[in-house]
Amino acid sequence: MCGIDPTWARRAAGSRWARAGYSDRSRRIVFPGRTTAAEPTDTVVGMETIIEVSDLHKRYGETVAVDGIGFTVHRGEIFGLLGPNGAGKTTTVEALQGLRRRDRGRVSVLGLDPEAHGTELRRRIGSQLQASALPDRLRVLEAAELFAAVGGTDTDAGALLAQWGLADKHRATFSSLSGGQKQRLFIALALVGEPEVVFLDELTTGLDPQARRSTWDLIRQVRERGTTVVLVTHFMDEAEILCDRVAIVDHGRIVALDTPAALTAGSGLDLSFTAPGFDPASLSSLDGVERVTVEEGVVRVRGHGPVAVRVAGVLWRAGIEPADFRTHHPDLEEAFLALTGRSWKD
Repeated sequence: MCGIDPTWARRAAGSRWARAGYSDRSRRIVFPGRTTAAEPTDTVVGMETIIEVSDLHKRYGETVAVDGIGFTVHRGEIFGLLGPNGAGKTTTVEALQGLRRRDRGRVSVLGLDPEAHGTELRRRIGSQLQASALPDRLRVLEAAELFAAVGGTDTDAGALLAQWGLADKHRATFSSLSGGQKQRLFIALALVGEPEVVFLDELTTGLDPQARRSTWDLIRQVRERGTTVVLVTHFMDEAEILCDRVAIVDHGRIVALDTPAALTAGSGLDLSFTAPGFDPASLSSLDGVERVTVEEGVVRVRGHGPVAVRVAGVLWRAGIEPADFRTHHPDLEEAFLALTGRSWKD
C-alpha cells in the first residue's frame, strides 16, 4: 500500500456507519424562542430513539457556533440538519461523534456519551466528514482493505466495492476518480463493519446535478440496508427529497423541526386563477385565507390548510371553472424565510 500516516488511518477508519429501519411521520413543529434553548421535544411514541441531544453549546473564542441545540433521531430514519454555511451544523455532528468537545449540554448516541466512550462509539458509527479526502495515489481496493483492517472487521473489501458500483475501479487511484465515484467510495468506506448510524456532512457539495442525484440514490440505499442516516446539508432540495425529518439550523439554534411536508405547509399556500366577472372579495371571509389580491386580472390567494378546496368550492357554486387554477406549495427556502425573516443567503 501507499505510505499513509497511521494516525490518519485510525481516525478515518474509526468512524463507521449505521443500521436501522423506520420512517417517522411526526407532524409536530418546534419553534423555540430566539432566547430559549431548543429542547428535544420531537419524541414519537413507539419509535426507538438512538440519538438524544439536549442544550448543546459550543463556542470558539467570542464566536458562538452552537447555542442550545436539542433534538432526537429515531432508528431507521434519514434525519437532516439543514442550514446556511456557518449555522453550526458541522460542529454539532462532530460533537455527536466525539470529534469535538462540547462546552456543555447532554449528548447520547446509541446510549453512549461520545466524549466518555468515543472509541467504543466509533466502532458502531460511520462518518463522511465535510472535508473527506484520501491520498491521491491510494488505490480504491487498498483504501477498502485499509479501512477494514484498521477497523478490525472481516469485511470483504472487494464485495463491498462491488455493492457500490466500484468493482471495475479496484486498481484505480483516488485522484483518477470522478466526483461521483469518490462519493460512492466514501459511502462504501463508511459502511465497513456494518455500522448502526452514519453521518454524512455536505456529501454532494461540488458535484454536478447528475452526480448529486446519483448520490441521493446511494443515500436511499444506505437507509434501505437498515442504516440510520444523519444528513448535514445546506441544499434545501436535498433535504426536502431525502429526509424523513429536518431540523432547520440558524445561528447555532434549531428554529424548526418536522417533516419537510409539515415545514413547508406551515409557510402557507398560494393560489392563482382568472375568473372574469367574479368578485374575489367574497374569498376573504373563508377560513384559512390570509390575503386576496388581483394583479392584471389574475386573482391571487394566500392561505393555509385546505384553502384550495374552500376556494374551489366557492368558484364551483358560482358556476366558474377556471382552466388556469393553479396552486403553489412553498419550498423549504420559503419556510426558512417565514421562520427567520431573512433569505437563505443573507
